[in-house]
Amino acid sequence: MRKRANGRREQMRVLVVDDHPLFRVALRRLLHSEGYFLVVAEASSAHEAVQQTDIHRPDVALIDVRLPGINGLHVARLLKRQHPRLAVVLLSADQDEQWLLGALQVGAAAFLPKDAEPREILAVLEAVAAGEDRLAQQILEKPDLARRVLGELQRYVSGERTPEVVDAALTVRELQVLDCVAQGMSNKEIAEALFITEQTVKNHMTSILRKLGAQDRVDVILAAVRNGWVAITPARQMGLPA
Repeated sequence: MRKRANGRREQMRVLVVDDHPLFRVALRRLLHSEGYFLVVAEASSAHEAVQQTDIHRPDVALIDVRLPGINGLHVARLLKRQHPRLAVVLLSADQDEQWLLGALQVGAAAFLPKDAEPREILAVLEAVAAGEDRLAQQILEKPDLARRVLGELQRYVSGERTPEVVDAALTVRELQVLDCVAQGMSNKEIAEALFITEQTVKNHMTSILRKLGAQDRVDVILAAVRNGWVAITPARQMGLPA
């Protein structure tokens, strides 16, 4: 646990990623009330999470798995790829074991239900901030899930399965553009959100289409869904016809 020269603990810098403003406010108040955590930034989507992490360099990221556009699991994978020392805690409104398994695959340190007691949230964050990996214990507490994880590991070792090809060689900026496309944003809106020109957006889209073997935006979204980057959400969130 980090300490200042005077022996007092340094505040842990936290990024909160959730598309519900009220939930972000509640988390900020909870963390600030404890005194050890400082929320240095908030984000409501994948592309904002990348921007805020690059700017503020948090120690811990709290990420909702169900984000509009690129989902929280892939956001966690992307942030861990860019910032390996970042501790990630994933949040979910439901208890689907697939989320736990996904959290393990992207290198998260813990997984929390969004209705967890405040003291549980603080305890898990304290542990994660101190370098503990709580996720392994959470999985071991679910015997059926633990057996599935062991089976997956055995298949990898035996060569029956190979690790998935991550991101289809998309750059971080291309993934940010993909996130915006998945939310139904126009080229102009993407340019404004990412602080780039519309021509640059078009250049990135051309590259994305080529790398994914897609013909248009609908093909891009379908490819993202197949790869698990984007969860199936209401049509308006995916930019598809309602």
